[in-house]
Amino acid sequence: MHNPLTLASGGSPFSVAGFKQIYSTQTVETALEELPPGANEGLRTTYEKMLRVGGDRFSVKPGKMPDFDELERELPNFSDVLHDLRKQLALCMASDDPLEVSPMLLLGPPGIGKTHFARRLSQLLGTGYGFVSMSSLTAGWVLSGASSQWRNSRTGKVFDTLVHGDYANPVIVVDEIDKASGESHYDPLGALYSLLEHDTARNFTDEFADIPLNCSDIVWIATANDALRIPEPILNRMNVYEIALPDASGARRIAASIYSDIRESHHWGRAFPETPSAAVLDRLSAIAPREMRRELVGAFGNARLESRDEISPDDLAGRNARRPRMGF
Repeated sequence: MHNPLTLASGGSPFSVAGFKQIYSTQTVETALEELPPGANEGLRTTYEKMLRVGGDRFSVKPGKMPDFDELERELPNFSDVLHDLRKQLALCMASDDPLEVSPMLLLGPPGIGKTHFARRLSQLLGTGYGFVSMSSLTAGWVLSGASSQWRNSRTGKVFDTLVHGDYANPVIVVDEIDKASGESHYDPLGALYSLLEHDTARNFTDEFADIPLNCSDIVWIATANDALRIPEPILNRMNVYEIALPDASGARRIAASIYSDIRESHHWGRAFPETPSAAVLDRLSAIAPREMRRELVGAFGNARLESRDEISPDDLAGRNARRPRMGF
């Protein structure tokens, strides 16, 4: 174990608990030597890259409690999740233990910020990020890889996030887990039965590479609209949080946060006021958080088209509102 380091990200220090071995390079060397003539060239290339980058990855945890207060101001409807995260982080920060966060399911209607929350959490924890959309997947091997004996086979998302990334404990989001579908021979969620269990995740094997990986420190976040479509064994492996639509006050805070984020991330944003008008916030609070960003980007553009440096409620009518209807 290497000595702890300190990283800076966004002005907040992150303590690197050390380096963790996620796979054995000796095992990879042996597998490479034993490849028969005519073996899958992609597999040979994979082994060579694994040896080149080595099997150790950063294992990080915050050096101090992340600014969950700021995230709660952005997404007030996630207060229950953040309360539990504070408790879990308080335990590991008071010791030499690595970061340990229980798998979680964020359950609620579309467009309320579930995926945005997951990405922001990875930033606050100072670790990597992987994303899998289950709504478009029909085979279990997308998570766990497909055997190198199959044509066009390759490694899975878990392997890619760990081996090609820098961290042993990235956040991996399984988006819309309730929309997973597949043939009887391929369970899209099959890999999760072992990945969500700490003990079995220590020796997870990607079917393409056939090399055991230590996935026990991955921070798992699943999102869903309907818990009834998720297998009970998966639900039992996660902390389930029902995320409600924000109330009017919460929606205004979310809208103000999204406005600030857009404004501060663009040079042209400096021409606009630091906060939108109350009338703009009132209009935005009536729509889902997912739509707020799209509406605001269009509103900024509408204002500039009319050489104005402030958004008005009429700018939020949408890009199509200023376009004449086409028909016959």
